[in-house]
Amino acid sequence: MKIGFIGLGIMGKPMAKNLCKAGYTLLVNNRSAGPVEELVACGATAATQQEIGRQCDVVLTMLPNSPQVREVMLGEDGVAAHMRPGTVFIDMSSINPVASKEIAAALAEKQIDMLDAPVSGGEPKAIDGTLSFMVGGKQELFDRYQPLLQAMGSSVVRCGEVGAGNTTKLANQIIVACNIQALAEAMTLAQKAGVDPQLVFEAIRGGLAGSTVMNAKAPMMIEGNDKPGFKIDLHIKYLNNALDCAHTVGSPVPMTAQVQEVLQWMHSHGGGQKDHSAIAQYYEHLTGISIGR
Repeated sequence: MKIGFIGLGIMGKPMAKNLCKAGYTLLVNNRSAGPVEELVACGATAATQQEIGRQCDVVLTMLPNSPQVREVMLGEDGVAAHMRPGTVFIDMSSINPVASKEIAAALAEKQIDMLDAPVSGGEPKAIDGTLSFMVGGKQELFDRYQPLLQAMGSSVVRCGEVGAGNTTKLANQIIVACNIQALAEAMTLAQKAGVDPQLVFEAIRGGLAGSTVMNAKAPMMIEGNDKPGFKIDLHIKYLNNALDCAHTVGSPVPMTAQVQEVLQWMHSHGGGQKDHSAIAQYYEHLTGISIGR
């Protein structure tokens, strides 16, 4: 089985390397040459997008957003124009699930099947091959390609038909963003009321309010550490997709809209490249006090 991999960025490059380590035959393509050269050194073959379309049984993409996936696959002389009937497209990008369904419908006219399979876990888990995949598509197709995805992740779960993977990813990003904003408000309240935020964190982390988000982000807020693990600008992208999807399907998302406004404020005030825990700095702006410091 020949696999094409398009998009060797922060996530895509280590994911492609893990496929090479697993023994898959890989053709790779990227806008910049450096990552391609790294993959060639790992045993992959450099190829144009058209060559990937003509030669590969499965095409994988890891791209920034919906427009890039559309252009690569369905643009003039795009990959899909060169793929054979019966081949498969697996999009691992995190995009609007409405776009996933539209791309899948266009590919179906060419007798090309599709899975949407966005990931969670960030660069460290991409490197060590322990990403979590949220997959949408036919059960039979999922069963056939689950081992391929397991070469890059420790959890591969089918969530439904095409679009379900990206819907699940957006749900994840809504929950994370709203948790971080609630945490920032709570820590600000503690500080303003004269209670040490560190002690508040230690007291409540084992109760119902405790969460993975709290464990990761409360120490950063208390330390004033805004070094990005997940950038505000990237979270804005996800929430834009969540809002677009929600408006399309008629789902109310008032909390998502509110936290998006806070993130946009951070972006407009030079914070777009900071970690999303820097939402706390919005409250520092309002109150004049810094959490834990």
